[in-house]
Amino acid sequence: MNDQPQGRQLASKWLKTKALLSSPEIAAHIPATRLYSPAQLSAMIRRYGTVVIKPVRGTGGHGVMKINRRNGRYAWSFNAQRRSYSSFAQLLRAISRVKKRRAYLIQRGINLAQVWGRPIDYRVKYVKVQGQWRIRAMVGRVARRGLFVTNLCRGGRQLSAMQGLRLSGQGGAASKKQQMRTLTKRSTALLEQRFPGIGQLGFDYGIDRNGHIWILEVNTRPH
Repeated sequence: MNDQPQGRQLASKWLKTKALLSSPEIAAHIPATRLYSPAQLSAMIRRYGTVVIKPVRGTGGHGVMKINRRNGRYAWSFNAQRRSYSSFAQLLRAISRVKKRRAYLIQRGINLAQVWGRPIDYRVKYVKVQGQWRIRAMVGRVARRGLFVTNLCRGGRQLSAMQGLRLSGQGGAASKKQQMRTLTKRSTALLEQRFPGIGQLGFDYGIDRNGHIWILEVNTRPH
């Protein structure tokens, strides 16, 4: 029997985010997220200072940009590129060169805990085998030096989840792991109810400097 189920694919990050936001308990772990428009981008930068924008459909960290506003300037990061702009119009032109006509999301930027001075997040792979959901992997991913995305295909370094939690100075590492397991199970129950037929999910979690756990993304084709 095939032990690597594919199941239903759901590419849209927006549809998955909206489904998870329907639960107040889970919504408390989802960064503020909006569909991209210049007006929404301006409002979210004003409110949060840092935002991440990403394609509605896409994997591997491709096309993801980060924007900070400080001292009246906009700092823009994409891959290893860094630019600073004095006007919002200049920033929009930089974004449009990467975004093209693709639909994008804007997400509140989370000040992730770090390992070796680089951001770390966590991937939990959850698969349905013979009718039962099982956690197949729970790992930490440390960004390659100079990047803010942690994807392994972008040069990120993989650690065990426990290693990552301890190295990033998180107190109660075992408790944090259990919280991620619980969020994974409850989120999956909600997603499966909304989108019957899914068979595997990859949850990307970030933990901020205050120890709060955030669901950054959910993939139906986890690598």
